[in-house]
Amino acid sequence: MNARRWSAVLLSAALSVPMLVHAETGKTEIKGAAILEHPCGKVAVKHMGLVHAGKMDEASKLSTPDMQAKWKAMPEKDRAMMSDMMKEMSKTEAEFAADIKAGGLLVVEGKSATLTVEQHHKDANGTSSEKLTQNYVLDGGKCLVTR
Repeated sequence: MNARRWSAVLLSAALSVPMLVHAETGKTEIKGAAILEHPCGKVAVKHMGLVHAGKMDEASKLSTPDMQAKWKAMPEKDRAMMSDMMKEMSKTEAEFAADIKAGGLLVVEGKSATLTVEQHHKDANGTSSEKLTQNYVLDGGKCLVTR
């Protein structure tokens, strides 16, 4: 093999290594409004809306079987306390969808995904930030809430 060919082979091999590493990890980042088209974005908005409406049993059905079992195993008193707290901290579907569009990042890696929604507020009292992070498991074309 002549030197020119050998250089081309080595260069091709060196350039393909980063692509292989990226392909192996399968990591994809989705930002803003595009998240709402992904199954995890759709589940995130639906879950938030159900929590906001106080429909915890329906919201629980959007989580993994393990999470559903843990929810059902909690004493009624604890579930009621958690439900109230979650409802108080939740938003409507429309509000959450707007937040995702403005500051959402969905990272999908293999069969898991993480949605991070960041908001920054500025007013007369100063600046504040809010950050929500939720994990998901992908099962075929279905996305389920997990820890």
